[in-house]
Parts: sequence; C-alpha cells; structure tokens
Amino acid sequence: MRTARTLQVLARSWAVLAAAFAMTALCTACSAHDSGKITIGVKFDQPGLSVKKPDGTLGGFDVDVARYVAARLGYGPDRIAWIEAPSGQREMLLRNGQVDYLVATYSITDSRRQKVDFAGPYLLTGQSLLVRADNTDITGTASLQRHKKLCSVSGSTPAQRIKDRYPGVQLQRYDTYSACVEALRNGAIDAVTTDDVILAGYSAQNPGAFKLVGERFSQELYGIGVRKGNDGLRQRINDALEEMERDGSWRAAFVDNFGPAGFAVPEPPPIER
Repeated sequence: MRTARTLQVLARSWAVLAAAFAMTALCTACSAHDSGKITIGVKFDQPGLSVKKPDGTLGGFDVDVARYVAARLGYGPDRIAWIEAPSGQREMLLRNGQVDYLVATYSITDSRRQKVDFAGPYLLTGQSLLVRADNTDITGTASLQRHKKLCSVSGSTPAQRIKDRYPGVQLQRYDTYSACVEALRNGAIDAVTTDDVILAGYSAQNPGAFKLVGERFSQELYGIGVRKGNDGLRQRINDALEEMERDGSWRAAFVDNFGPAGFAVPEPPPIER
C-alpha cells in the first residue's frame, strides 16, 4: 500500500515538473525576458521605416510590422520594450539575448543565416543612390568610379557591395544613415547609398534638399531576425506576417509610411517557411 502511494506521489511530481518545463519552453519561444514584456530591436534614425520622434515615440513601416507581430504574439503596445539596433550590432543583440527579434532593415543574406535565423521576408527593396538636389554629375553607379565620396553604414550589406563591386569609389562608413545624410547636406560626401525605401524616407523628410538617382542595382529582402535555433518563434512570426498581408494591414502600413514619397505599393514577397 505504501509503495502504491509512493508511486502516485512520484507520478504527480513528474506531472508537475513536466508542466513546468512545458511552460518554460513556451515562454522562451515567446520572449527571452521575465518582465512580461517583449523586447524588439529597431532602427531609430530611418524616416519612413523606423525613426524615434522628438516626443520619444517610434514610427515607420518597420515599427508598424514589429507592433503587429507583437500583438499576434500576445503583447500589446504597453508590453513592448524597444532597443536601438544599429546595423553593426544586430547579430550581437540577438546572440546575447538582448532582443527577442529584430525588425531593422535587416537584409537576408547567406552569411547572416550562419549567425541568426530569419522570419519573412516582409519587404522587397533594392540599393540606390541619394545626392543633393542640385547635383548633375552623379546619375548612377557608373558615375561613382570618378573617385566620388560615397557614404554608407558600417556592417551593412550596401557598404559591402560597394566595396566589392566599385573599387574606384572613396567609401566612407558611418555608424548611422542620418550621419551620412548630414555629411551629404554639408558637402563632406557626394552621395549616400543604401536601399531606396530608406533613401526615399530621408528625401521626403527634407523636401527639395535631396533626390534619388539611377536604377536599383541590387535586390534586398528584409527579414525579421531571431536568435539562431529559435524555430518556434520564427514560425509564429511568419504566421503573423501572413495574417498582416491577408487582412490588409501590410498594405495600409506601406501607404501610410511611403505614400508621401510617391512610392507605388509593391506586392509583399512570399514568406519563406
């Protein structure tokens, strides 16, 4: 009789432990933090995509995507903690567990897939050039070979592409695109290069000061970065992105953020499962 009761107690104990482990795994899939919040990494300096406003709030297409995904994961706006994610720090933020996911103009590349996992993609864009509005001697990438000073951001795909393909360019690497744009404004550099949606945001923010020139010379697929191996979270984010496209929220966010820059609404790229 005593043996039977002992077995019953042990069985109940194992059941409790199993439930605890299951809850731990579930919480880990949703968030790496114990604060009841989800932590999301975004850029703070990219108008149209993700910018921190003077009042401290965040706005832009990436921010709208991040909020929508968080809501589908069960986190309302008051349960989101935002962290700035400069290009050169994105992998570190994920690897160290400082963010749960990144929505930060994060191009999906083979080399990055070795370090992090991606949900999405959620936006297709491409590299272009931004110059001062009165510039007449830069019309595309061929113009850059004339020893032009070109600015991009350290750790970014556009900077690496310029280094690899256009050796005649004097490439300047800054920490942020806003610093590049300011250098363009004061004449310290001749052009800024990154994805056209980013450049369009700066152009729209500074009417009459800048213009985009030339055609796209790359194809970039933006994904949502998650920690390597966190497949449960990645799949849940993919579900949220598909729902965002299906219910019209994706299109509404694009029009709201890029309509003033005159961008036509593209088709969202297929989700990679």
